[in-house]
Amino acid sequence: MFVLDQRLVQDTLPVGDFPLCRLLLSNDARYPWFILVPRKADISELFQLCEAEQLQLWKETTVLSSTLQQLFKADKMNVAALGNVVSQLHMHVIVRHRSDIAWPAPVWGKHPALPYSADQALDVIDRLKAALADNLSLVEVQS
Repeated sequence: MFVLDQRLVQDTLPVGDFPLCRLLLSNDARYPWFILVPRKADISELFQLCEAEQLQLWKETTVLSSTLQQLFKADKMNVAALGNVVSQLHMHVIVRHRSDIAWPAPVWGKHPALPYSADQALDVIDRLKAALADNLSLVEVQS
């Protein structure tokens, strides 16, 4: 049974579910930073997904990245699956701007997170859902 790692629960806001992945918004208003988590139990590595799931993860990552780049006018998209702190397989998709506080370094550990206000988070999530409407359906998160 799929259970979201407690660290991801603590550090993110739920956005919705794609066919394979739970989509989360990292609760750091410094960057539009999203996380895709395949809804599969006990998976820590990409190669543990079957081939069809690997392709679906790549499709969801690609559609999300492309949508975010357009929506937030990104200078660069950072996409990574590290898992050194949270072993549950998850894909970071981060919008980067040359003007952001961490540029050009990675965002990890550079500065403490600056949490979204409720209105800011709702705005980002609503804008993304509207932008994704034609490309990949999102459904409300089911617990």
